[in-house]
Amino acid sequence: MRVLGFLGATLALSVGVAAVAQAQDVNDQPLTEKWAPSEFGADDKVGAPNRTTAAMVLKAAGLVKQGKVATLGKVYQQDAPAFGSRGWRMTIPGLPTGGPFGAQKLVYNDEYLSTEIGQIGTQFDGPAHIGVITSKGMFFYNGRYLKDPDIGTYGMGSLGVEFVAKKGFVCRGVLLDATKLRGMDQLPIPKANDPKDPGIVTADDVKAMVKAQGIDEIGEGDCVFLHTGHGNIWHPSKWDTYSAAEKTAKIAEFNSGEPGFGISACEYLASRKIILWGSDVWASEAVGKGAAGEGTQPFECHIKMMTRSGIWNLENMDLTQLVADQAYEFLFAWSPLKIKGGTGSPGNPIAMY
Repeated sequence: MRVLGFLGATLALSVGVAAVAQAQDVNDQPLTEKWAPSEFGADDKVGAPNRTTAAMVLKAAGLVKQGKVATLGKVYQQDAPAFGSRGWRMTIPGLPTGGPFGAQKLVYNDEYLSTEIGQIGTQFDGPAHIGVITSKGMFFYNGRYLKDPDIGTYGMGSLGVEFVAKKGFVCRGVLLDATKLRGMDQLPIPKANDPKDPGIVTADDVKAMVKAQGIDEIGEGDCVFLHTGHGNIWHPSKWDTYSAAEKTAKIAEFNSGEPGFGISACEYLASRKIILWGSDVWASEAVGKGAAGEGTQPFECHIKMMTRSGIWNLENMDLTQLVADQAYEFLFAWSPLKIKGGTGSPGNPIAMY
């Protein structure tokens, strides 16, 4: 009886500890702070791009004064840096893939692609990409859950990127040059979860850059992009000149962490009602000590900007031409691909100024 009693007590204690652990292993902020329904209504699948108006588009078009165009996407290729186990693997299945046809002897080539198409290279993070484990399930933008009946292995249902793609982005683009603010070619990877760390761009830094660059304040409907210089480790015009060993070293350096927006900057941008944020690095936010930035939690901006506010993220942008031309304001145009049920999209955004 003593043994059974001991075993029973041990079992009860174990169950109790497990229950407490399980209860603590959730984040109910989305529920207690009522992140859903969003300001755009319970049925919304688009998020912040809903803010775009005809007047905003016409005003942004007025920023084109020199007739210059900069493409902001990087090259998709197999040996480019990628997060975690992600990869880009493209093959040409036959040379040629098909033909010949007719007296003209027409032949053609196709490519076969195996990749995380929405989360590789220059990439758009859509509504299905980032969620939070709550006591009610895995919570995503506007109160949708991974257990919802329309979500499964073959598509993310009402979280699919195609809904944002139908709206697209045409906006005033704003470039924030953090290298000029800091007086360095490349911001360092943060060493401390501290707003004073030079690798972390704070709300005050954002305001200082806007003032120093002589542009209007960030406002509703804007698309805001941060240049840290870290993206030049994967420089679009130099990458193919490196040896395999040099590429391996640079990939390790590029992926080891990154400078970027701190949570105060993200909260400030959200308060200004922007519709898109992005940068020349792979997460757009600072990733340093403990995989975190200004705060102690990893990827705080991803959660607060996207899951909470529907302000989507564009990563690994090539901002070098805009920096060289000091083009701090421009007409920005881009849309994700209409990938039904996708978590994100590749792309090649365009800046006109």
